[in-house]
Amino acid sequence: MDSNTPAAQMKTKGSLKEFTGLLRRLDWPKGVTAAALILSLFSTAASLAVPLVTKQLVDSLTNDLFNWKTALFLLVVFIIQALLGGISYYMLAYIGETIVADLRTQLWGKVLRLPVAYFDDTETGETMSRITQDTTILKQLVSDHLVSLITGLISIAGAVAILLYLDWKMTLIMLISIPLSMAVIFPLGRIMHKIAKATQAEMAKFSGHLGRVLGDVRLVKAYRAESHEQQKGTDAIRSLFGYGLREAKIQAVISPVMTLIMMGILVAILGYGGAQVAAGALSAGTLVAIIFLMFQIIVPFAQMAQIFTVFQKAVGATERIQQILGMDSERTAGTAGTEEAILAFDDVSFAYDPEKPVLRHVSFEAAPGTVTAFVGPSGGGKTTLFSLIERFYEPSAGTIRLGGNPIGGIDLGDWRGRIGYVSQESPLLSGTILDNIAYGLAVRPPIDEIRSAAASANALGFIEEMEDGFETLVGERGMKLSGGQRQRIAIARALLHNPSILLLDEATSNLDSGSESHVQEALQRLMAGRTTLIIAHRLSTVVDADQLIFLEKGAVTGAGTHEELLKEHKLYEEFAAGQGLA
Repeated sequence: MDSNTPAAQMKTKGSLKEFTGLLRRLDWPKGVTAAALILSLFSTAASLAVPLVTKQLVDSLTNDLFNWKTALFLLVVFIIQALLGGISYYMLAYIGETIVADLRTQLWGKVLRLPVAYFDDTETGETMSRITQDTTILKQLVSDHLVSLITGLISIAGAVAILLYLDWKMTLIMLISIPLSMAVIFPLGRIMHKIAKATQAEMAKFSGHLGRVLGDVRLVKAYRAESHEQQKGTDAIRSLFGYGLREAKIQAVISPVMTLIMMGILVAILGYGGAQVAAGALSAGTLVAIIFLMFQIIVPFAQMAQIFTVFQKAVGATERIQQILGMDSERTAGTAGTEEAILAFDDVSFAYDPEKPVLRHVSFEAAPGTVTAFVGPSGGGKTTLFSLIERFYEPSAGTIRLGGNPIGGIDLGDWRGRIGYVSQESPLLSGTILDNIAYGLAVRPPIDEIRSAAASANALGFIEEMEDGFETLVGERGMKLSGGQRQRIAIARALLHNPSILLLDEATSNLDSGSESHVQEALQRLMAGRTTLIIAHRLSTVVDADQLIFLEKGAVTGAGTHEELLKEHKLYEEFAAGQGLA
């Protein structure tokens, strides 16, 4: 799309509105900001006084009468300007760090509360890029350039006013540079905005690729995919390299053109001013002051070219930050719910893609203290059913109820606090065994309670055999522990949370016979007195369930006990026969 079209102009206006809107919602340290601005204004005023003092000093030298008071005053001004500059620099850095910390806090809190569907569609590294890189760009604008822009504009206005007083003709010559500079900066700025936006999008994709590959590095190595992943990463790096060169080309145009314009103005002023001094119409001190004041204009103008570039990048980053902040969080408001009640699916359907339904008109009830097992072919929707219970997704149709009340009306935190989940992988977070067992609890319980939970999960024995005991580091995703050890730590965690509803997703499918016996014993303790729902492919682990529900292609095609399904459900009978249970 052409950058001059109305659509492009509307988008630019929208981006600027998003940018200012984001700045308003940040927690600015208002007192520090005001103080930094005031100090910068004093520093600017001092810098504007320097040319006038220099004028008197030069004129006094010309008159063979050196003015020591003027020289001393000039030295004091320089010292004050340096002190104010140092203090204001620290204050600006403090402001930038404060607001980026606030922004990252808002983003992090928002990301943690986004629905699971967001994480299904967005790579982890891309989200990390938003929280780290995009916020850093905004910090650079605020810390390094925002107050500089304000003081630069004041410096330009003050210098122009003094120049008009000293010699209005030379001032007009100098002001010719403004429209020339704008004619260069604005068209290139629109191009820079597009390049910066594309660069940041490409960087987010690259970060996503890095996160995905490094998170599954064992899979990469196991299938000798290093060369393939290296090529994909190299392609992304080359793309970033190309965007960097395009940005450099624009900078390579802006900087020399600005320098050329300013040098041309400087030559014109020196030529005109020299002629005026020679003719006696202008003092040498006045010419020196004019040259000083001209640099008071040139330097801020040069900074503004850089500020304009950083601003375009910040606007692009703001668009993506606002996209995340504007997303709908998981709904948390609701009632406390019913502690002991029947969990029921009432004609529930669900689809990730409207054209491909995953669950079709599923209905069943799970009474408190009973065990309900879901069996059937892979891809039947069993894991998705658990995701609906945990409210990672909302049903496309139908209702999930607890005691006759839709679970969507129960406070989300309260609802998930009632659920314990143990999966076939049971990944752990990097940290200690103690951290993982007590994970998610607002207040860490006494060590005796944690030891009791570990003992009930058949985990205390192997934990105490380790050199560091509960302080043993588990490694990335718990990879320093065996699958059976990870399962038992997950069971200990669930016991410590004391849920009323228990979800077991193939909790023993990946274990050897020795580990399975320990885990099965721990699971029996965990299941006691709780509403338990189990996903199982091995029927031997669930033949004693109060009810088995057979799921085929997202639909319930049979429900009952093991014996009832053997008599009434042909495919279940085949499943059982294949596992020696018919």
